[in-house]
Amino acid sequence: MVISLYNGTVVVWNHETQMMVKSFEVCEEPIRVAKFAARKNWIVVGADDMMIRVFNYNTLECVHKFEAHVDYIRSIAVHPTQPYVLSCSDDMSIKLWDWDRKWTCTQVFEGHTHYVMEIIVNPNDTNQFASASLDRTIKVWQLGSKTANFTLEGHEKGVNCIDYYRGGGKPYLISGADDRLIKIWDYQNKTCVQTLEGHTQNVTCAAFHPELPIILSGSEDGTVRVWHSYTYRLESTLDYGMERVWCIASQPGSKGVALGYDDGSIIIKFGRDEPAMSMDASGKVIWAHHSEVQQANLKALGEAEVTDGEKLLLHIKDMGSCEIYPQMIQHSPNGRFVVVCGDGEYIIYTAMALRNKSFGSAQEFVWSHDSSQYAIKESNVKVKIFKNFKEKTAFKPDFEAEGIFGGFLLGVRSNRDLALYDWESAELIRRIEIQPKHVFWSDSGDLVCVATTDSFFVLRYLSERVAAARESKEENTDDGIEGAFEVLGEVPEGVQTGVWVGDCFIYTSSLKRLNYYVGGEIITIAHLDRTMYLLGYIPKDDRLYLGDKELNIVSYSLLLSVLEYQTAVVRGDFSLADKVLPTISKEQRIRVARFLEKQGFKKQALAVSADPEHKFDLALQLGEVEIAYQLALEAESEQRWRQLAELATAKCQYSLAQECLSHARDYGGLLMLATTSGNAGMVDKLAKGAEMDGKNNVAFISFFLLGRLDKCLDLLIKTDRLPEAAFLARTYLPSQMSRVVKLWKESLSKVNRKAADSLADPSQYGNLFPGLQQALLAEQYLGETRIGARPAADYPLTMLDEDRDVLEESAGFELNGEITEPEELNGLNETVSVAAMPEAEAAETHELEERISLKRELLVPVSAREKDSFPEAAAFPPPVTAAEDPKQAQSASSEEDEAEEASVSTEEETNGDAVTATEDVLVSAGATTDAIKTESSGTGETPGYDTRETHFASSEAPPIMDAPEEAGEFVSETEHSSLAEDQLISFENAASPVPSAPTCEHAFQEVTVDPLLGLLGDPVPLLKRVTPQEPEAKEPMTALPVKPDGILEPEISSEVEAPEGSTEEQGADHEEEEEPEDVEADQNEEELDDLDLDHFELEDIDTTDVNLDEDLSELH
Repeated sequence: MVISLYNGTVVVWNHETQMMVKSFEVCEEPIRVAKFAARKNWIVVGADDMMIRVFNYNTLECVHKFEAHVDYIRSIAVHPTQPYVLSCSDDMSIKLWDWDRKWTCTQVFEGHTHYVMEIIVNPNDTNQFASASLDRTIKVWQLGSKTANFTLEGHEKGVNCIDYYRGGGKPYLISGADDRLIKIWDYQNKTCVQTLEGHTQNVTCAAFHPELPIILSGSEDGTVRVWHSYTYRLESTLDYGMERVWCIASQPGSKGVALGYDDGSIIIKFGRDEPAMSMDASGKVIWAHHSEVQQANLKALGEAEVTDGEKLLLHIKDMGSCEIYPQMIQHSPNGRFVVVCGDGEYIIYTAMALRNKSFGSAQEFVWSHDSSQYAIKESNVKVKIFKNFKEKTAFKPDFEAEGIFGGFLLGVRSNRDLALYDWESAELIRRIEIQPKHVFWSDSGDLVCVATTDSFFVLRYLSERVAAARESKEENTDDGIEGAFEVLGEVPEGVQTGVWVGDCFIYTSSLKRLNYYVGGEIITIAHLDRTMYLLGYIPKDDRLYLGDKELNIVSYSLLLSVLEYQTAVVRGDFSLADKVLPTISKEQRIRVARFLEKQGFKKQALAVSADPEHKFDLALQLGEVEIAYQLALEAESEQRWRQLAELATAKCQYSLAQECLSHARDYGGLLMLATTSGNAGMVDKLAKGAEMDGKNNVAFISFFLLGRLDKCLDLLIKTDRLPEAAFLARTYLPSQMSRVVKLWKESLSKVNRKAADSLADPSQYGNLFPGLQQALLAEQYLGETRIGARPAADYPLTMLDEDRDVLEESAGFELNGEITEPEELNGLNETVSVAAMPEAEAAETHELEERISLKRELLVPVSAREKDSFPEAAAFPPPVTAAEDPKQAQSASSEEDEAEEASVSTEEETNGDAVTATEDVLVSAGATTDAIKTESSGTGETPGYDTRETHFASSEAPPIMDAPEEAGEFVSETEHSSLAEDQLISFENAASPVPSAPTCEHAFQEVTVDPLLGLLGDPVPLLKRVTPQEPEAKEPMTALPVKPDGILEPEISSEVEAPEGSTEEQGADHEEEEEPEDVEADQNEEELDDLDLDHFELEDIDTTDVNLDEDLSELH
């Protein structure tokens, strides 16, 4: 909409969004006229400066301007087909301009003797136009003629406005003048047909509405009057209080009207937006085009192919003219009759021949569900009900009726609620607090949709309860029967038109969508490109039919079988649903499956769905791993493999999860799975694969978890992360620092030479790296003592890295001096050994052991047989492990905390795929067991112990797995100390007989290497593998255990022989080291002195596995 203002400005508005689009200043003089030239995207403007200007309304560029008249320009008319513009002025002339000839004036029309106020082109004959002048005349002109065809005279004062009738069939012209009159002229007969009176000031504008049978007139009295164009009766007077009215404009195809006032502009709408169209159940469509009634039969389409949303080419049949202007047309429920409403009247015709059956005055008309009944709203306070075209009853609601609705109940709307009445008795059934716009009833009468402006409600009508309540009259209140309706659902979407098919409500929404509602779900059929109005559904064709304002008809496919199936599911009639399902095509199965899913029938949806993606989602939701796996194989989608991996993990199917993650190339997921399951082999493969695929982060973490720090360092160097590589080397591999720093300096020198020179190489500036020698020694120490991996069961037995002091541990290693260079570790296949420590460092070892936290104390399970041998099962003295080599005590002093946690020595299988851990067994000296048994039997009472020792034999200790027979045996060679007694546990070989004295067996099954343990190495007492083929290598102990502090023991006879103890072999190379005899002898004498031999009996000794002759000979 374009508006010209008195201040010289032109404004363009979007009347649909009510937003200003453009505004631009033309001149300083008043602008009296502005018109669109849509073909050229122009706005043509005439102003009081006598200039005509042409603007492009997209760019606001002034395309052309010229001086057109010598006085004010009053009006402009753009020719609808030719490149012409007509202009009139106060200079009493009319001029014709041709824009194809560079706006040349091709003709001047002269004849008026006063200001020419308005000109307009005849829409029925575009070579003719008319002009109105203050000389009180109207002249009709012909293009190409200098003189007027004829002049119409009749007004007593100057004529301000004129307009042609656009409906066709009537050669009418309307005019308004300063004599306050409006005249209708027949320009063919040159006579005045009608004069309209009513305005109290000058009439400034008058127009015929292009669509509706109304005439509008505006005046300086500030009112707009609406007249009926057939009866010329005044229908309405509009006064918006915006001072004088200057112009009225309308748009073809629209029922809106724009009004221009002194104080602004207004757009108003007349009539209904919905076209006067109706369709019966057989497919006969009837509509009104102005006053003409036309009909089309959809059956005539035959077998022609119909495309969804395309206009149907129908054969139209004229049925004649209607006595009233149709504003609403509606078929009766059985299709035999059709009612036409308009102008405050109604006429009922027969549908076949349009014969008048009944008529009357009514503001509104509605049909009952029974075609023999209907109701009219005679006035705002009276409603009449008819049956068989005769008045049956009339009633006056206790409120002002604003509208009525038909269906199974008669609805009457007020300004605050909806009242529903019975058709037979006109009794109130129920009053609902809602202001509806539409009410739609289903064919069965059980369901009703009540639609408001922005939402709709679906209700169930309980007719049986209503009948019972009406008989008993117990539930009747002022608002009717309370239990008459049950609310099924609310949808926040506006409804324009709707129709019920079974239990499915099909409707067009305010958002230009074609939807249907069933079972609480909304299914979209189509998105509409314009506003459409639903005519109905024909089950035989499986199609919906809709019409628009231009009376075009389109259709959309909707299978009746789908609606029947969904209706059966909603009603719970599953037997009927199963019968209908085979009739549904595969293309529609997806829609049905999604409906079933939303209704909660996911298993049925999985069986029905034909969409692989939908089936995969359903399989995941139902936990159907096999179905999801097959669908994932077919799709080969990484996203699906990830989703299936999550499901497999949740169901503890880790092999499948690993396969899915491999397909998805999800290295992060594989790493999580491998680490949580303790699968070192999987971590190793993942590290190599990630490195090959460039997943450097995952590769780094994997190598790091495996303890392969050299690979971590190489990976950082390979990816040019040299600063990180340098800090990694400084922390874990100090021997590699110099090499990495050189590479870092070479790389950095290419960017910043000065910064590169500032880097210090440890090989050249050792003084800048305090503690470097200790770090190198610690690296060698950890390399020698490191255990590649441990089972998760060893977690309670392992000292945490944060509780260790590696530099302090390696101090004894340095003093030993036996290992000067770190040995290269061979992956996970190496056998770990610890160098021996001289006896002279035993005191220092004891001090280090006391620093270890008591949190590392071991919980030892006790078997039922062992409990029976104790007077008290709560505590028993821990077995004491004797060391064969006293030199080892020094080197293992800082490692005994790890030794008492049953460390595992790992072996890697020859194929490299499976890495298993063999059991660690710390075998204590047999003398320890005998000593304990002798002590118990000799005194007859259980010896006392520290409170911190009593929990070792707790019955609540976790069970220990039995070791497999084929597992190798490792023998502890760690020297005994007082603290070791608290933390080291004696382990017997699984094949050895069970001693009568309380002992504890602790063996581990074959387990997968845990890559998360022991990155920096776990120092343990020397564990030496003794294979089954070399049992003869064992030798008796040469030293007896030392008595723990705070434990009182009976003296043992000096004749006691030490039982079979630890092996002699030690070290990674299994070389035999012999101790000096004097050191061994001193140790034995010192330990024998502490024994109480007076109460010692030889029969108490368990000699099952001891060769006393050999042992005594060795002892002597």
